[in-house]
Amino acid sequence: MSKRVYRLVDGSRGPRRDFRITVGLREGWEAEGRVYDVSEAVRCAHAWMRRRVEAGQPALSGMFTRGEVTYAWPKDDGTVGSDREPVAILTGEAVHAYLGGLPDAHIEAMLNELAGELGAALGQERLYVAFCDKTWILDCGEG
Repeated sequence: MSKRVYRLVDGSRGPRRDFRITVGLREGWEAEGRVYDVSEAVRCAHAWMRRRVEAGQPALSGMFTRGEVTYAWPKDDGTVGSDREPVAILTGEAVHAYLGGLPDAHIEAMLNELAGELGAALGQERLYVAFCDKTWILDCGEG
């Protein structure tokens, strides 16, 4: 076996611009809502990426993992409610070698577009997005 020597790719060094989109896999707010598989989120994101590249536009890429969000809230009667929800989490980086020329606002717009497609495909009202040192929530206002 020959020894491989790796070298820095020209134009690949730049600021880290990592992102995360978290989208619920259970449709609606009720425990009886349909639960999607993370593979359905993967298919949706993959279709979005392909459409953008076919149109000559840049696209994000990343890795999906399945997780569970756990949370609690105060109820009107003074008790505390709690729940958990399965989620799909897309993490990635706007890699400098491929997307370094794009301003942050352009990456944020792509994140919002992709998150919106994921939310629509998975029946979600709220989506959670993080980019670099910022986070935000997208809400479609239904329900």
